[in-house]
Amino acid sequence: MPSAARRPLPIRLRNLRRIILRTSTAITSSVLTLLVSASARGAQPVAPLKSPGGAVEVAFSLSGEGAPQYSVSFRGRPIVVDSGLGLTLREGGPFAAGFHVVDTRRASRDERYPFVAGKTREGRDHCEELTVALEQDGAKPRRLEVVFRAYDDGAALRYVLPRQPAIRDVEIASEETQFRFTGDHRAWALFLPSFTTSNEREFVPVPLLAIKPESIVGPPLVVELGDGLTVALAEANLKGYAGLHFARVEGGNQSRFPTLVSTLAPLPTQPGIAVRGATPLVTPWRVLMIGDRPGALIESTLVYNLSDPSEIADTSWIKPGKVAWDWWNGPVIPGASFKVGMNDDTFKHFIDFAGEFGLEYMLIDAGWYGSHRDVTADIARSIPEMDIPGLVAYGRERKVGLLLWLNWENVRDQMDLAFPVYEKWGVRGIKVDYMNRKDQEIVAFYRQVLRTAAKYHLTVDFHGAYAPTGEERTWPNLLTREGILGLEYSKWSDRATPRHNVTIPFTRMLVGPMDYTPGAFRNVTVETFAPRNDAPVAMGTRGHHLAMYVVYDSPLQMLSDTPAAYRGEPGADFLKVVPASWDETRVLDGRIGEYVVIARRRGTDWFIGAMTDAPRTVEVPLAFLGAGAFEATVYADVPESATIPTRIGVALAKIPAGPTRRPLVLNLVKGGGAAVQVRPATR
Repeated sequence: MPSAARRPLPIRLRNLRRIILRTSTAITSSVLTLLVSASARGAQPVAPLKSPGGAVEVAFSLSGEGAPQYSVSFRGRPIVVDSGLGLTLREGGPFAAGFHVVDTRRASRDERYPFVAGKTREGRDHCEELTVALEQDGAKPRRLEVVFRAYDDGAALRYVLPRQPAIRDVEIASEETQFRFTGDHRAWALFLPSFTTSNEREFVPVPLLAIKPESIVGPPLVVELGDGLTVALAEANLKGYAGLHFARVEGGNQSRFPTLVSTLAPLPTQPGIAVRGATPLVTPWRVLMIGDRPGALIESTLVYNLSDPSEIADTSWIKPGKVAWDWWNGPVIPGASFKVGMNDDTFKHFIDFAGEFGLEYMLIDAGWYGSHRDVTADIARSIPEMDIPGLVAYGRERKVGLLLWLNWENVRDQMDLAFPVYEKWGVRGIKVDYMNRKDQEIVAFYRQVLRTAAKYHLTVDFHGAYAPTGEERTWPNLLTREGILGLEYSKWSDRATPRHNVTIPFTRMLVGPMDYTPGAFRNVTVETFAPRNDAPVAMGTRGHHLAMYVVYDSPLQMLSDTPAAYRGEPGADFLKVVPASWDETRVLDGRIGEYVVIARRRGTDWFIGAMTDAPRTVEVPLAFLGAGAFEATVYADVPESATIPTRIGVALAKIPAGPTRRPLVLNLVKGGGAAVQVRPATR
């Protein structure tokens, strides 16, 4: 392995796109077309941009003051209207009015790309694109380009500051991208206390007007427009820039048309500056995910479509999987013949369990190299009680790989020295924690970690993190991240509720994998719950928590409880067979904050997860299975689950082929759920 440790990162995958230049009189190409049409002062208005199937339309215009603005509609219904655009530079001030159009360019895109791990096997970047080149009058004219894309499931825009004499070095004080809605719709908002946060809060249902000018709302921000129409505001391809948040514009007629505006996390030492760079400068995408039902946004790959292609040529070493984990449960090992703690015996016990259950990984959490808060500790050397190379070898014999927890500040200072050591040891991945920021500097750190980890064949799990922006496409060694109020909160609070659990699939999960760390098998009712640090309990039935392995998107899925909590327990067999990565995802039913039913396919097997807050009967349509007969193993609530949440029914069901196939009926109790494995019938 020494030679492999020094192998350089493979050259970036070349994008398999074809670009065909044409004039405005040429016929349209079906793959990728570029149309250039010159425009001058006083030229005709810019024609709207329509998505390939015509569902989404984006319109651009200039106000009487030369201020750029845009509107987006979905199947004829307005989403945002006459929404302002622009930037404010530290030198030169607002860059948002006094413009005229000097050029427009149009392009068509249609490209398929693979998912190394995640909710589907393949994504399709299929859209129409419009670039509007603007010039601002003045002694030194300044130029700005706005790029729009229209997909059938959303729209996106970004800014380009071209190289120009008037602007070379750039310091952006703020961004003025607006989202002007047509009513005071209900939103699901992640209110944050500051720009330095772990993003671990609830998504709260509020009217748009409850978002204040001083609010800091993290993405995604989901807005319900009525009759199922749902929009999520997000960002994609965040690099070399500050992270996006939202606030509300005050004044004028904004009470009738609530208008949100982008806000950027400032640099830590210069709060008046968000972004520092040089021209040409390209911003991340500002994204409007749009669907006729909330579940359509879960199925969407829009954030990935807008992100850069993979930087890793050979991805064969990147393996998703399920993970045994010591931290959440204490660790607690009932009846252990050894001292339980940060030592080899404890982790051999967990590795034995991982091998027994067919789990791909064991995560060694904080403490293996010293205090988790000691930012000077040597992360290439373990404490005397831990033999990491020995544990790697022990795991290898049981087909279990090791993952290591790290404080981000130690990683920042030591990654170039430590990561080659991990590869030499045979470690498979790292978990990097405590960043709790989203400014331009920390965004650069994320990218540096992913690049360096890829060089040494390490997968990555970010904790204390911001929500994904599509990095998993560019760096597929990034398997999951936190940025979510997860199961750990049951150790010290009552916030990881069933209601929260059925809200996050429609909010946080829209933009990418979330490391909720499921797997609680000490299940209690909401009324009897009490937090505790060791051997914690969790609200919701066992069926509710099993369903998370299907409902929640995370190519690294934790089994957070102690091995004794699973062995011999009803429902534990499901954890042995459920995958962590998928070929296809379909959302069958659900309402934000109420319930969710998702089906995911791996190979020829389908898995169904159903979760609810309140008691309900769910009828699961099975037409998605296609032709043929199937057999199902159903792990679901029973009536006793309402008072004894550890109770779960396990039943076998035959699903016939043809028109006699009926829906699968699931009777779920309060805080309940079900998990189902469906296989082609054997003859």
